[in-house]
Amino acid sequence: MNLLEFIDKGGIIVYILIFLNIIGFTIIIWKFTTLPQVNKTIAKIASRLDFNHSTNAQIEYEVKKLESGLVIIKNIAIISPLLGLLGTVVGIYSSFEEITIKGLGDPTIFSGGIAVALITTIAGIIVSIPHQIAYNHFISLVDKIEIKAKKELVKEENR
Repeated sequence: MNLLEFIDKGGIIVYILIFLNIIGFTIIIWKFTTLPQVNKTIAKIASRLDFNHSTNAQIEYEVKKLESGLVIIKNIAIISPLLGLLGTVVGIYSSFEEITIKGLGDPTIFSGGIAVALITTIAGIIVSIPHQIAYNHFISLVDKIEIKAKKELVKEENR
């Protein structure tokens, strides 16, 4: 079975997963290009600071901006396996409907439905894993930036 047959057999759920994957990877690529090295990001935050206001509050505001889009990546990582499971349940249900209509004379009726059902589970897991890895990576990077910014920039404020 080639990729297009795999996608086609998975039905609407696989197409939804592909759509979510495109959205997620667009955000991941955007984050890889806009979250540069830690020191450059801290310098950018420092250039925006107004030392007449709370430095910590300003740093937290800048960090929230760095986190934009990460919730979408996280939600895709969480929802994808659930969509895959939904496709599995729908596929198994349709297999049982076929058995009800045609009887148990042909075992390929049931096995074919199960195979199709499992395609959605596979697709959901395939979409979920890289999104979870990317989310964890970006959250870790943003945390490092926040900690380092607070160490360096709060020192500047106290001088």
